[in-house]
Amino acid sequence: MEYRTLPRGGEQISVIGLGMGSIHNASPSEIVHTLHEAMDAGVNYFDYVPSDAAAFEPYARALHGRRDKVMLQVHLGADYSNGQYGWAIRNPKLAIAQFEERLRDLGTDYADFGFIHCIDEDDDFDTVMNGPLWEYAERRHADGTIRHLGFSTHNASIARRFLATGKMDMGMFSLNPMYDYTDESAYGQGSASDRASLYREFETAGVGISVMKPFAGGQLLDGAASPFGAALTRIQCLQYALDKPGVLTVLPGVRGLADLEDILRFVDADAAARDYSVIGSFAEPADTGRCVYCNHCQPCPEGIAIGLANKYYDLACMGDDMAAQHYRELSRHASNCVHCGHCDARCPFGVAQSTRMEEIAAYFGE
Repeated sequence: MEYRTLPRGGEQISVIGLGMGSIHNASPSEIVHTLHEAMDAGVNYFDYVPSDAAAFEPYARALHGRRDKVMLQVHLGADYSNGQYGWAIRNPKLAIAQFEERLRDLGTDYADFGFIHCIDEDDDFDTVMNGPLWEYAERRHADGTIRHLGFSTHNASIARRFLATGKMDMGMFSLNPMYDYTDESAYGQGSASDRASLYREFETAGVGISVMKPFAGGQLLDGAASPFGAALTRIQCLQYALDKPGVLTVLPGVRGLADLEDILRFVDADAAARDYSVIGSFAEPADTGRCVYCNHCQPCPEGIAIGLANKYYDLACMGDDMAAQHYRELSRHASNCVHCGHCDARCPFGVAQSTRMEEIAAYFGE
């Protein structure tokens, strides 16, 4: 299992985490077994918002004796008072009571991440961030009950408003090729270029992304349901998300052990299995011509890490002070490009990478 570092805190987070939305479909014993298998495989990051409250008791059993080995996203605004998931962000008293009940369910006195849950409208953002729910979150952060503050949203403009507070350490955002390149879902708001810019803004701000809906609710795995008319694999979708700036972990939902085993195949997948460059043939012309860091252009005959050089350049242009240092630590730089054209011919997004290398070398001076 690969791990990435939380910028504000330094915790090591597994690149594959687990969502909880469908786990209630399994029996209690299978839920426990599934979570134990995930933890034994190195998964240490879990969302804590199921569709049904029936999952809470086996989750608590699975985490017994292992609580200090995992990190949980516990949400302020998810309601299970009737046994099913409900949205309580407009009822701060209920949202707070439900958050505290989740901690009691787990037999724990802290949440690794306390998330303001599912804000997609400006009015809700204004109400929450100027009201008792946010006051409670800050108070619990100060006393250590919430170790890191975060949020979840499907809306790029709302994500930017959360980033602008300077108070967030993690944001949960819906990210996959369907949402980035089509307007087929209300969850995929914003153009491809705007969403790509948002991911860089997360990284520049030092705020991690935990990815929800990496398979677009399963649509991307089914050629008949996909807006692209062709199926992607789970491995391709996971790699796509992990290549985006700011992303620390991807949280696919699982229905039980069989789904988990499919997800964990990612860990040992080779470069060919992870290659998602086929989406270049899906993208609209207006969305091509930009590097998406997919590395399909590799191997570079001169040993340049073309995807990373592009990523650090884009981040530096957005004001990320660390990006230039990361670029200079690369063993080979854009100035080493000999314009052989190998990368230009292989780029599925139509990027003139050899010209791009000139631009990057001029910017960094090497």
